[in-house]
Amino acid sequence: MISCETFRARFEAGSEAPILLEHLRSCDRCLDFAAQEDPDVMFRAIGGGEMIPPGGVDAFVVDVMQQVRVRVAESTVTARPVVHWTRRLAIAATLAAGVTGAMLYNSMTGTTGSQPAASIAVPAALRARPSSNFATKPVVETYESETATIVEMPSEGAADEVKIVMIFDENLPADL
Repeated sequence: MISCETFRARFEAGSEAPILLEHLRSCDRCLDFAAQEDPDVMFRAIGGGEMIPPGGVDAFVVDVMQQVRVRVAESTVTARPVVHWTRRLAIAATLAAGVTGAMLYNSMTGTTGSQPAASIAVPAALRARPSSNFATKPVVETYESETATIVEMPSEGAADEVKIVMIFDENLPADL
């Protein structure tokens, strides 16, 4: 091994002499001196000929490639789906049509968005619909039979509410 004075006398920027690099690995003062002259000497002084990863170079390569695959998979999982500009335009047009339609409806009916639902005026055509149009089965207004059993459920509300009536008679059609 050479002395520090010999090292400083022989060292030049870009030097790769093995005896100088060996001295740098063991002497911190000379490493500081050399790094001021040539910062790249620190990388050259690292060496590495005797450094073999555990399991050999092939195991090291397999580990590195596995990490590369993991990083690629992470980037594909976290990537957000891109919404195409035509879809964004369609969404904006739908929202604009909805807002415009609501505003036109409000201006035609004379309502505002702040009115409660109970105070909105219902057109006369909608109020005049008879409730029997919604019935799926025929409505029995009166029924007289000596053999029928008629059961009527009392209503708790007003007298004009719909009452539930059950008629048990063998002479009635099955769909009634």
